Amino acid sequence: MISVHTSQKIAKTGLWIAGLFTVSILILVIGYIFFKGFHVINWEFLTSKPKKMGSQGGIFPSIVSTIYFTVMTLLIAVPIGVGAAIYLMEYTREGKFTKIIRFGTEALAGIPSIVFGLFGFAFFVILLEPLTNGWSLISGALTAATMILPTLVRTSEEALKTVPVSYREGSLALGATKWQTIIKVVLPSAIPGIITGVILSIGRIVGETAALMLTLGGSLRMPESVFDPARTMSMHLYLVAMEVGTMEATEKAFGTATVLIITIFIINTVANQVMKRFIAKS
Repeated sequence: MISVHTSQKIAKTGLWIAGLFTVSILILVIGYIFFKGFHVINWEFLTSKPKKMGSQGGIFPSIVSTIYFTVMTLLIAVPIGVGAAIYLMEYTREGKFTKIIRFGTEALAGIPSIVFGLFGFAFFVILLEPLTNGWSLISGALTAATMILPTLVRTSEEALKTVPVSYREGSLALGATKWQTIIKVVLPSAIPGIITGVILSIGRIVGETAALMLTLGGSLRMPESVFDPARTMSMHLYLVAMEVGTMEATEKAFGTATVLIITIFIINTVANQVMKRFIAKS
């Protein structure tokens, strides 16, 4: 029989290999994209408009569109997602209604993004065309908001669960109302977990392509309002690589992928710094 000491060594070695394998894949993917695309990045590439369907020129409109789209989606989804989580945790008791809501959020989380795209196309682009102007930033943001709502609700709910009941009881005992307790005590303690959900949501919407092709429009022009069509970097990368298909277009696609990875890294870094500050204050 294998001794306890030997089994611990085997388990530790297996876990170490699994972790090393995961990190190696990450380094391999990012390293290959940087190797193929980093030499494409220069000031002109970052600040000029695309030409010849994106095979030449830069990606400045796509960068701006990605920022607009991400901010709009979060402004729509975060208040609704966090509000739903607060309602489920603080204002309802465990019963059939809450079980139905939780089942609905879990079911929505498993729906493929193209299904959200079809829904967004039928509802926001066609049915609400007088309000959204059809293919536009607002149509894409509303569609993306429905995609990330399940993630925001579940992560926010789990973050609220980590706040000790004694915090709520102490606040109420001091004379605070339920809403004051939530705003002043519960939410500040749950902010790190909520921000984690926001980071996960940002990663999904920034990298989304299929659903946005049906709702965002894919225009190469700079959007001047929320009712204009636009093209995010992930959409630009896909369309240039798959539809243009030339060697120069492939290089531009790798350059776009490199900028996209750097952008996501910057967003995650900023979000983590914000989370650390909230943890230090709490």
